[in-house]
Amino acid sequence: MTPSNPYVARRPSRPAWIPIRGLRYHVHRWGSPEWITPDTPALVMLHGWMDVGASFQFVVDAMAVQRYVIAPDWRGFGQSEAPRADSYWFPDYLGDLDTLLDHLLPDQAVDLLGHSMGGNVAMLYAGIRPQRVRRLVNLEGFGLPATRPTSAPKNYAAWLDELKTPQELRPYPSLEAVAQRLRKNNPLLRPEFADWLAPHWARQREDGQWEILGDPAHKRRNPVLYQKDEVLACWAAIAAPVLWVEGDRTDVAKWWGDRYPRADFESRLQVVKQLERRVLSPAGHMLHHDQPEALAAHLDAFLA
Repeated sequence: MTPSNPYVARRPSRPAWIPIRGLRYHVHRWGSPEWITPDTPALVMLHGWMDVGASFQFVVDAMAVQRYVIAPDWRGFGQSEAPRADSYWFPDYLGDLDTLLDHLLPDQAVDLLGHSMGGNVAMLYAGIRPQRVRRLVNLEGFGLPATRPTSAPKNYAAWLDELKTPQELRPYPSLEAVAQRLRKNNPLLRPEFADWLAPHWARQREDGQWEILGDPAHKRRNPVLYQKDEVLACWAAIAAPVLWVEGDRTDVAKWWGDRYPRADFESRLQVVKQLERRVLSPAGHMLHHDQPEALAAHLDAFLA
């Protein structure tokens, strides 16, 4: 069924396939490298878990300032290759990002934006390579609950058990069903956005079913515990001004319960030297879908 009011991208992206650490990476590019200046460096956008680089199309369309924008599909997501891996972890994302910047933007500082998992990677990277980031935008990259070393035996055992169970993602009978899944996950998602995202978020198999463009191995836990103190040391080393943006309807308790209270996150933000904050309304965790126009206005102002 053809949507009655289809979304049409104002600034269509151009694809590129780049060799990154043994994988064929898919990268979305908007604009031209010729637009790069000291005041308007390239803007690199990092998507979150179970998402794709195309997810930023609505924000790019809404930005008033002409920018060269790059958004990769992370390894094992979208059209990028998946490694032969049992699990995924932050060091590989950091290595991929560093290699990507060296390949496309060597010796250049960039403006870096990340959503959710991508926001976590962006915060780490900006502290590890502070000279490579001019401005940093974190869209609800909260980090993860603190862990205790005593949890390691149980966590490793659970990971070993998960290795014995094949991971799967359920297929969908049609693109319309994929779009419905997107709207079920996010009731604030506009129907025309869902219809546009569906073919970027899934592909058709030989049997006619549509499969999500994500390696099922992403569902496995990380065998290595999240190290809060190490993460905060990276956050404290960030030299760039940071813009934190969240949605007014985001409820972190549904992810972590009482394992990661909001007060813990607020205390973590205290280590960031230069911080601005914005709240979008109405918006949930997928705030770049819920309020792309408002988010774009904040980006234009902060990155100027």
